[in-house]
Amino acid sequence: MAETFQVKNPATGEIIQEVKVDTAEEVNKKLEKGHEAFKKWSQVNAHKRSELLFKWADKIKENKESIAEVMTKENGKPLRESLGEVDYAVSYVLWYAEEAKRIYGRTVPASAESKRIMVTRQPIGLVAAITPWNFPAAMMTRKAAPALAAGCTFIVKPAVETPLTTIRLIELAHEAGIPEDAVQVVNGSGRMMGELFTSSKHVRKITFTGSTPVGKALIRDSANNVQHVTMELGGHAPLIIAEDADLDLAVEQTMLTKFRNAGQTCVCANRLLVHESIADQFAEKFAEKAKQLKVGNGLDADTDVGPVINKKGYEKIAFQINDAVEKGAEVLAGNQFNVDEEKGSYFVYPTVLKNVTHDMDIMQEETFGPVAPIVPFKTLEEAVEIANNTPYGLAAYFFTNDYKTGTYLHENLNFGIIGWNDGAPSAAHVPFGGMKESGLGREGGIEGIEPYLETKYVSIGGL
Repeated sequence: MAETFQVKNPATGEIIQEVKVDTAEEVNKKLEKGHEAFKKWSQVNAHKRSELLFKWADKIKENKESIAEVMTKENGKPLRESLGEVDYAVSYVLWYAEEAKRIYGRTVPASAESKRIMVTRQPIGLVAAITPWNFPAAMMTRKAAPALAAGCTFIVKPAVETPLTTIRLIELAHEAGIPEDAVQVVNGSGRMMGELFTSSKHVRKITFTGSTPVGKALIRDSANNVQHVTMELGGHAPLIIAEDADLDLAVEQTMLTKFRNAGQTCVCANRLLVHESIADQFAEKFAEKAKQLKVGNGLDADTDVGPVINKKGYEKIAFQINDAVEKGAEVLAGNQFNVDEEKGSYFVYPTVLKNVTHDMDIMQEETFGPVAPIVPFKTLEEAVEIANNTPYGLAAYFFTNDYKTGTYLHENLNFGIIGWNDGAPSAAHVPFGGMKESGLGREGGIEGIEPYLETKYVSIGGL
């Protein structure tokens, strides 16, 4: 009998569906099929690939509501956030449908009259992706769309918590006319899939979004076959509010980045660094807004914050809050939980902490939950030092209306993504990725298709 795993609604504990686990033999067979399909898919002309991606985008848009409902059921996020994510996922397909026609080569002046030099680009081959549970639609299309646009074939292993969104998107890709073996899905444990992907002679690239420790393991293992890698790994985003900031704007945008998806995003603000002259005022305004957020089932129309994904995530959040309070932090909002161990549902109310110090765990480790620690600073230099004092460098935010302050912060913050008076800087047409231990490579923008292409140079003599 085939092994299966249960997909549950984190808000209710309800079993949504049982999904079959692919055996190692089945995965390897799919990898072989993807490798064989590459020979034909890579020869499909760019305009045809573009046309098929546009058709895929249309299929997703036609099924937007049903996809969003599935996403909310398996992930827990509010339905309006799921609807927004479907739009976000489509934006990547549309962007790379256009970029498929813009994979350019060049000619280079030769050093001899009898020679001609050309540089061309060609697809890498079969791409294997491992995607996370927090954005099950967008993280997949952000990888699949540029891979397919470039002429690569693609196979994805979604998170076991949220496979259903990905399965549906792959079905729609097939309905749009993209060959079944050109874009595939496999299901099972991340460890097993990672080992199969990195050990396969058919896989030429690994792309992963997830934790830094897992990313490091994939990088190490991929070296055995010299596979290309793109890694979008952990973050610990600082958010700096300068003395001259528009306080209302800062509160509004901080709410947006901090509590979206119950704080379970890799780019959400984790450390709020506020100038000491306005720290109390900001904390009061921010806490009042946090108290107004409605916590509940994501399918309820008035829900602002859904459940955290599982017990492991809840326990880390609860530990960080307790650790901070025990070490002297003041709770301005939240520190409330609605937990049903039997059902497996875990709700954490938006929590705002004041008087936070650097010895608290929440300042050292990414929370991945709806908790906002506020730390005052005296000088911009101090704020930058605190912000950069981490091995991570994915996203950072700052609020100021002074161009000198903004320029200084932009140039000195060691992060790949910066939001200046903007709590939502991500978009399909811009490069997304981190510095230091937050990853390798970029996704999105014109940069996002580059990792799926090889450069080939030919020197033609005897002319």
